[in-house]
This record gives sequence, C-alpha cells and structure tokens, in this order.
Amino acid sequence: MNASANNPKAISETQLHDLGLRAFRGLGLSAEHAKDVVDILVMADLFGLSTHGLSRVESYGERLNVNGISKTPNVTVKKVAPALATVDGDNGIGPLVGMHGLRAALAAAKECGIGASFVRGSNHFGPISPYGYIAAQQGFASVIGSNATTTIAPWGGSDARLGNSPIGFAVPHPNGQPFMLDMAMSVVARAKIRNAFKHGESIPDTWATDKHGRATTDPKAALDGFLQPVGGHKGYGLALLVDLFAGLLSNAAYLTHVKSWIDAPDEPQNLGHFFILIDTQRLGSSQWLADRMSDFASILHDSPPVDSNQPVIVPGQIELAKMERQRRDGVVIDDNTLALLHQYAALAT
Repeated sequence: MNASANNPKAISETQLHDLGLRAFRGLGLSAEHAKDVVDILVMADLFGLSTHGLSRVESYGERLNVNGISKTPNVTVKKVAPALATVDGDNGIGPLVGMHGLRAALAAAKECGIGASFVRGSNHFGPISPYGYIAAQQGFASVIGSNATTTIAPWGGSDARLGNSPIGFAVPHPNGQPFMLDMAMSVVARAKIRNAFKHGESIPDTWATDKHGRATTDPKAALDGFLQPVGGHKGYGLALLVDLFAGLLSNAAYLTHVKSWIDAPDEPQNLGHFFILIDTQRLGSSQWLADRMSDFASILHDSPPVDSNQPVIVPGQIELAKMERQRRDGVVIDDNTLALLHQYAALAT
C-alpha cells in the first residue's frame, strides 16, 4: 500500500460494518466471532477513537496470521458465585473475549443487582468506552479495566515494569447521554512524543523520562525511555490497581509477565480485563436517575468557562457527539485501513 495515500474518507456505518465483518471472516474468524469484534471496533471509529477502531485490523491481522492470536478460540465462562464469573478467552481476539466478559457481568448484574467478571487469556480488546456504552444503554453503570504491555516505569524506577493500562466508567442517563470516561495511565500517548520529535519540538518534562528514568524535554530521549503516569505517584497507584484487578485477580499475566505483541507477535499475551456492573434500576426508578443525572450535568455545564469558545463538557460528550455526526454523515476512515480491510475481505469465503 502507498502510505502517502492516507486520506480519510467517509463511509456509512452499515457499509463499514459489513466490510469489517468480511475482513475478519477473511482472517479466519467465524461469523459470530467476527460480529463481536466489529461491533466494538466500529463503535470506536464512531466515537472518533480511530487508533483503536478498525485500523487495528493491521496489528490483529498480523498476529492472527502468525497464530499469535487464535482464530478459533473456545471462550469459556464459569460462574464462581451468584454475582461473579471468570472468563477464559483461550487466546482469542481481544474484542471477542471482551464481549464475553461484558455479557457475563451483565448476566450476573441482572440477577443480583451487581455483577463482575474477571477475564484471562485475552489480547488487546479495543477501547473501554464501547463496552461501557453498551452497558449504559441497558441501564447499567460500569467500571471496566484492562492491563497492557509494559511501557511505564514504577514510581522512582528506571525501567518499564507496568503497562499503560486503561480504565473507564459509564453511568446511564435515561433521558440523555451517558457519562463515559476512558483513560489510560500515561500523561500522553507516545504518538504525541513522536510528533514532537518529527517536528523538532521539545516536550514538557511531565510527559516522559529518558532511559535512566529522569524527566526529559527531549522527545528522542523520551522515545528511548518511558512514559510518565498521569498524576505522578497517584497515577502509579491507579495503574497498579488496574493490573491487580485485570491481571493478578483474573489469573492473567501481569506487569512484566505480559508479552509485547510487537516483540513477540506469535506468542499469546494472556492479557486480563475486569468488568464491574451495577443495575441502576435496583437503586431507583428511571425518572429518579434521569432527574439526578440532568441536575448533575447542569451543575457542571453551568460553570462559567475560562474561554467562552470552550464551554465546560462532561466525560463522553465529545465522543457521543462524534458518533451522532458520523452516523449521519459517514464514518471517517483512512485509505490505508480501507485498503487493508478490502484485502482481507477478498479472502472471505
């Protein structure tokens, strides 16, 4: 593919979903498994999270093709208590395993009012916000997390020992849009540091360290070093919480036991996730929740902005506005991703 021909194009959600299904069928997934994967990745693109949307067909496809990810996993769910389940993804593709984890937690929460699932044997499962949105649309509040390949040094350390592990929450709003937060543990993504290096710009010394663990404003040194956790030592603690739940308690790999999908694409990562869901209807009526959510949002929105061109927003507001716009005008996808999707779709039988 010609990397210079990477102009974003808009395609309807239906067309994109169909193309994604055919692409993952071409990569060897069953129709049922492909649907779970594409449901999550297309929603990521709808939210504008293109780095975690169908562009992931490149890295997922490479690992599927070298058997680093199983094309035909036997994902199993075990109910270990009335409100608690464990999920073994059998090295399946991440969004597929993630959807099993979400459904297991949903089933438990529907029965008990609160439910949790702990997932092992998985891989990169996309962004958290699609899972939270799916749960919120059914009236469930959620806290969801996953561990990741190591890119962050422990606080005061000088080498990468923990991952840039994401965590998120979602709270439904019966008469409006849910609140959704989806955040990783680093101050910024490595992509921002690469862009600064490309343009010959310095970076804030809060973004990353050099390879010796010292704060740096040099993007080249930062790329050779480690990402800084958000909130300093507090972010370090939060990152550990995510890995303790997603990795250790899930009986998945954790910290340095997580293999790099870049360095070892043909080896299972054994990533872990956790899903904690609450049935808000057990706490009060839909009208009760709608009134409180509307009041909660208005208290924040009514704060006079420092910049009149940038009013106060709440978590998820930008992503949900993008979804509404892209469902109307088409989903923006770059040429390289479209070309790769068509390439794999051509292999579908």
